[in-house]
Amino acid sequence: MTTQRVAIVTGAARGIGAATAKRLAAEGDAVGVLDLDEAACAETVSAITEAGGRAIAVGVDVAKADQVEAAVQRVVDELGGPTILVNNAGITRDNLLFKMTEQDWDSVMDVHLRGSFLMTRAVQKHMTEAKFGRIVNLSSTSAQGNRGQVNYAAAKAGLQGFTKTLAIELGKFGVTANAVAPGFIQTEMTKMTAERIGVSFEDFIAHSAKEIPVARVGQPEDIAATIAFLVSEEAGFVSGQVIYVAGGPQD
Repeated sequence: MTTQRVAIVTGAARGIGAATAKRLAAEGDAVGVLDLDEAACAETVSAITEAGGRAIAVGVDVAKADQVEAAVQRVVDELGGPTILVNNAGITRDNLLFKMTEQDWDSVMDVHLRGSFLMTRAVQKHMTEAKFGRIVNLSSTSAQGNRGQVNYAAAKAGLQGFTKTLAIELGKFGVTANAVAPGFIQTEMTKMTAERIGVSFEDFIAHSAKEIPVARVGQPEDIAATIAFLVSEEAGFVSGQVIYVAGGPQD
């Protein structure tokens, strides 16, 4: 019997993170379910444990180094050394450039870029020791530019460069790093976008689906399925890639 692999998924209380945590647990991995609010992780953890999997909830602000180190240590102590990391935690602070505050900029950079850096730095030693590791960072089609998201677009583009560099540095240790860039996914985050621009979520979904070649919007499970492949044993020759999961081609 092979040893159960341990995964960490950040921002796993809801949306893409929750779907990913559940999918990885279904694949046989023990999962550290991390989110800013530990109590909010309860639903994800209970779904995993009720299905026969292993998971723990850990509260962490990924932008704070001491909290990240403590969170990873909790996973190590309770589940084992993590060899899978999904940097999914993210926030939006959308606004047009001339209205955007420095706090709007800094908050988005801190969670997406600093958070992914701190989490990866804390986890990589367990991967290099095991001579196996899978890192998946969540980018976005917004990395190519999106009105009202100069902060988010910059952060998501930054994660692509971060990913490619990790692939170069860690490849010799059996560690791969890839980015998944979702298009329109039906989550609380896209619901907030609809509210910001003043349209109903139903209309926002319907309009968006018309612009997507496969004629539907994405679901969190679509992203989780792609991540499940990238963290698998079979994906060992896929590294440094940005995979757009958007229902159609991206430039």
